[in-house]
Amino acid sequence: MNQERIFQVLLGPHISEKASICADENNQYVFKVAPNATKLEIKKAVEQLFKVNVVDVSTAVIKGKVKRNRFGLSRRAGTKKAYVRLEQGQEIDFAVAS
Repeated sequence: MNQERIFQVLLGPHISEKASICADENNQYVFKVAPNATKLEIKKAVEQLFKVNVVDVSTAVIKGKVKRNRFGLSRRAGTKKAYVRLEQGQEIDFAVAS
């Protein structure tokens, strides 16, 4: 996988309370990914970018909410998240990731 596709697949980490619980208990990390990214692409991108071994990848597609504003109804954009499980003893530190 070329370097350009890695940055197209992984859009950034998803930081939330649930994501930090997953990181602590299950050694899982949550990433925002491109809607057309496959599990195999996500696995290769995380392994190449962070130099870790990925055991499992689960994805979730979150539909955008319908919101009301002064112009009527509008829809927020949907997103796709990937839950990436790493091998035991490995971790990702987002502050110093290269």
